Amino acid sequence: MLLGSGELGKEFTIAAQRLGQYVIACDSYNDAPAMQVADAREIFSMLDGQALENAVLKHRPDIIVPEIEAIRTEKLYDFEKEGIQVVPSARAVNYTMNRKAIRDLAAKELGLKTARYFYATTFDELQEAATKIGFPCVIKPLMSSSGKGQSVAKTPEDLRQCWDYAMNGCRGDIKEVIIEEFIHFDSEITLLTVTQQNGPTLFCPPIGHRQEHGDYQESFQPAAISAEQLAEAQRMADKVTAALTGAGIWGVEFFLSNKDGVYFSELSPRPHDTGMVTLAGTQNFNEFELHLRAVIGLPIPCIKQMRYGASAVILSPIASQEPPRYRGLEATCVEDADVRIFGKPFTRLGRRMGVVVVNGENGCSIADLRAKAQELASKVEVY
Repeated sequence: MLLGSGELGKEFTIAAQRLGQYVIACDSYNDAPAMQVADAREIFSMLDGQALENAVLKHRPDIIVPEIEAIRTEKLYDFEKEGIQVVPSARAVNYTMNRKAIRDLAAKELGLKTARYFYATTFDELQEAATKIGFPCVIKPLMSSSGKGQSVAKTPEDLRQCWDYAMNGCRGDIKEVIIEEFIHFDSEITLLTVTQQNGPTLFCPPIGHRQEHGDYQESFQPAAISAEQLAEAQRMADKVTAALTGAGIWGVEFFLSNKDGVYFSELSPRPHDTGMVTLAGTQNFNEFELHLRAVIGLPIPCIKQMRYGASAVILSPIASQEPPRYRGLEATCVEDADVRIFGKPFTRLGRRMGVVVVNGENGCSIADLRAKAQELASKVEVY
């Protein structure tokens, strides 16, 4: 049973069905992307604990795979006690769906290097915390997805706008923010980390990415990183995923500073949006295939870099409840490129509607691949 049925869930469902799995896709609206390729569907709010319990009782799944943050996570502990496998584990989902829990685990319990941070439940508390942190500072809702509600306050005059934006970007019923020190990093990476039921923890080649307003715009693999920084990032990722327990793929994000080293940033217990670059054939298994194999207990002997790759998202310039249409797909029909349209049934301004992926031989220019992916994505029009 898939809780959340967006584009990541769609690719996971395809991977699952290729290995003979029966998938029930759940989301708050009908015809979500994963529902279009799943065996069955249920439509309800994941924050409605009774509706979630009813769906589980109806289908009696062997495995529950969360894909979104806004879930009544305490119910997952009950399901786990009843013998249902929760991915990666109820503990992992409960911690990582809330920035407060995962940040305190990483910084206070595990001693990982993070940005200085405070929490706030009111605007007055936000002002006080920002004064302690200094400017600029980063303000994020404790529960959100794809960068929603995240912004940077450069001066005290920005705080009210940042607070309102964070409140509007909250998912679930937690109205609280985290205020972080702004790290002057040189680059940021996603380190896809695979924990297995009976096997060693594995790491994908590091993925570089560019975000705007906290939302992924492009990614590329492999990212430039020193051997020392990579070893430190892998050490941190191994430590935090082991503490959270369970099998599956994790998107662990880091800031890299040539001056100050590696900072742990965030963690998602599922395939990561920046990992869509693996759909370009950059690895022997893409991130969705790796997640599926870890979840059902198939051994993964190794992860190999097969090619270099880059991805760029296709964004909607309109907001409409009508099914979107697309122009310019033929422009993506060039050598070593592919396009994925997610199949979302309606649009919002700036909503991710698809992705272009490109690849090249190992050792080729990542800059050229990034430019190619962005150029092709810009030619696809959503209307």
